[in-house]
Amino acid sequence: MSTAATPINASAPFQFYWGPDNVDDKFYIYMHFSEVEILAENETRTFNIFMNGKLFYGPLTPGYLTTNTIYAKSALTGATRYLFSLAKTGTSTLPPIINAMEIYKVIDFPQSETEQDDVDAITNIKNAYGVDRNWQGDPCGPVAYIWEGLNCSYDNTPRITSLNLSSSGLTGQISSFISELTMLQYLDLSNNSLSGSLPDFLTQLQSLKVLNLVNNNLTGPVPGGLVERSKEGSLSLSLGQNPNLCESDPCIQQSNNKQPDAANQNKNKNNIVIPAATSVAGILVLVIIVVTAIICGLKKRKPQGKAVANYLFASVNIDVQTNTPSGSQFASKQRQYSFNELVKITDDFTRILGRGAFGKVYHGIIDDTQVAVKMLSPSAVRGYEQFLAEVKLLMRVHHRNLTSLVGYCNEENNMGLIYEYMANGNLDEILSGKSSRAKFLTWEDRLQIALDAAQGLEYLHNGCKPPIIHRDVKCANILLNENFQAKLADFGLSKSFPTDGGSYMSTVVAGTPGYLDPEYSISSRLTEKSDVYSFGVVLLEMVTGKPAIAKTPEKTHISQWVKFMLPNGDIKNIADSRLQEDFDTSSVWRVVEIGMASVSISPVKRPSMSNIVNELKECLTTELARKYSGRDTENNDSIELVTLNFTTELGPPAR
Repeated sequence: MSTAATPINASAPFQFYWGPDNVDDKFYIYMHFSEVEILAENETRTFNIFMNGKLFYGPLTPGYLTTNTIYAKSALTGATRYLFSLAKTGTSTLPPIINAMEIYKVIDFPQSETEQDDVDAITNIKNAYGVDRNWQGDPCGPVAYIWEGLNCSYDNTPRITSLNLSSSGLTGQISSFISELTMLQYLDLSNNSLSGSLPDFLTQLQSLKVLNLVNNNLTGPVPGGLVERSKEGSLSLSLGQNPNLCESDPCIQQSNNKQPDAANQNKNKNNIVIPAATSVAGILVLVIIVVTAIICGLKKRKPQGKAVANYLFASVNIDVQTNTPSGSQFASKQRQYSFNELVKITDDFTRILGRGAFGKVYHGIIDDTQVAVKMLSPSAVRGYEQFLAEVKLLMRVHHRNLTSLVGYCNEENNMGLIYEYMANGNLDEILSGKSSRAKFLTWEDRLQIALDAAQGLEYLHNGCKPPIIHRDVKCANILLNENFQAKLADFGLSKSFPTDGGSYMSTVVAGTPGYLDPEYSISSRLTEKSDVYSFGVVLLEMVTGKPAIAKTPEKTHISQWVKFMLPNGDIKNIADSRLQEDFDTSSVWRVVEIGMASVSISPVKRPSMSNIVNELKECLTTELARKYSGRDTENNDSIELVTLNFTTELGPPAR
C-alpha cells in the first residue's frame, strides 16, 4: 500500500479489464486506495470508478496513508468483458491512483467432499505434528489439488488411503489420530525423530498394506499382530534403523532383568538387527534386480509382454517405497485403471486422435469428462523408451501450461496413459490450415498462445529441480484446450539437466528437423538454450504463418526467410497475410526480434525463457491496448492498460 499506480497521461482515466472464459463466470473484486503523497493546498485527488461505462463507486478521495477498500458486494457476472475505469472528477487537479487490487473467480467443485471422519483425523494429525505443508481446503478434492503426501479413493465418498510424512521433521509419539484413518493402506513415517513404542492401534488398521517406520527413535516391542501380518505377507513392514526396537519376548526378558549380562545384551541386539536387516536386505536385493533389468533392457532390447509392464511400473513402486518425488506424486495424484476400464472409456478404442512412436492416442470419456488415452504398442521399440521417459516426467511436474496426467493402466501387456483432452488439437494443425474445427487465430490469440507455451517451458527450465530440457519444442507439441489455452506436450525426449554446476550435458542428438538447435546438432552439447532455439522457430511460425522448413525444392529455413525480409523494413510483408494487418505493428516487430534472437547461432546470444515470458507479456498488453482502445498504441500514450489473464497470471500455483 506504500506505492500506487497512475495513468501515463494525467488527464486520462486509469483502466484495467479482463475477459471471462464463460459469460456465466462469477467474480469478486477488491480495490485498495491510499494517498501516498502529501498534497499541496491547491491540489486535490478525487475520482469516480466506472465498470463497463456505468458508475461503480464514487466520488472517492483516498485518505493519506489510510486504506480505503472498494469491493463488489455481490458477484459480477453476465458480461463478456469487465472494463474498469478510474476517471478524475472535474474539480480534481490530480489523476486517479490505485494501490492494490484483488480479483477472485468463483469455482464450483462438483466432486464430493472427503469423508468427514477422515477430514477430522488428518486435520488433527496436521495440528499434532505441526505439518509444514500447504494443507488447505478439502484433503482429497479437487483431485488436481489433493494434499501433498495423500492418496485417496474416489469410488463413492473420497477416503484417505495413503499418508506419506517421510522426512517431515516429526517428533514425539506416533499420533493416535492415525487410527481414525480406517481406510489407510499405505503409511510412511520414515526418516523422522519419532519416539516411544509402537501403538497397538496399528494392528487394527485392517486395510494397511505398507508400514514404513525406518530411521526413527522408536523403542520397545513390535506388536505381535504386525509381526504376524508381516509373516503372512499381507503387510510390508519396514522397521530398520530403530536401535531400541525389538520383538516381544526378548524385550520382556530384558525389562525383567535389571542388569543383563553381555551375552544377553548381544542376544537382544541380534533380535533387533535381524528383522531390520532382513527387511533392508530384501529391499536392496529387489532394487538391484530391477536396476539390473533396466540397464540390460535399455542396452539390449525392449522387454516384451508382461516383462514390459513389470519393468515400467516396478520402478514406480520402488519409487513410492523409497519416497522419491516422482513415485510419491504418481501414487497420490493419478488413478490406476484396468484395461477393461480403458475399453469402456474409449468405447472400444473407436476414435483415434493421433499416432506416435509409442502407439496410438484415442478419445475417451470419464464421468462426462473427455480424455486422451495414449496406448503403448508392443512393437514400439523406440517409442517404449519415450513412453517411459514421459511417465517419469509427468510424475514430478505439474503446471497449468503442461498437459496433465489423469491416470494410467498397467495390466499384463496393456500399458497406457490418460491425459486431459485438448479439444482444439495442436498449433501446427491450426497455423497450417489442416484443422477445420478451430477458429482462425488473431494476433491476440497467437500472443496468448505463445505466452502460455513460454510459461510452460520456463517452468521446466526454472521451476523444476533439477531443470528439465524438453528437446522437442515445436508447434505440433503445443496443444490447445477448448478455451485455446496452450499446453506443452510430448515429453518423451525430455532430459533432466545436471545440477552439479556444469553448463551443458552431452547426449545423443534428438529432436525435429527445422526446430533442432544447430549448435546442439553439431556438438551434442545440450543446454536450456537448445529449447530456446526451438521456441524461437515457433515464434517465427506464429508471426509468418509459414512452416519451419519451406515445402519448396530449396527447403529454406524460416529464420533465413525472415532475415532476408528484414532489410525491407515492412513488417506487414513478414506477418501472416491472413491477419489482414489487424495487429499492433510494434508488438509484431518485437516478437520477430525475440524470435530472431532466440535462433542465434551462438547460444550465449539467445535470451532465457524468463526474458521471453516477460517480453511476450508486454507484447500482449500492447496489442490488447490497441484492440480495446480502438486506435494504434503508437499514437496513444494517454492510457496505461493493465491486462489480467486468469489462465496465465492469477491462477493458484501448481502444487
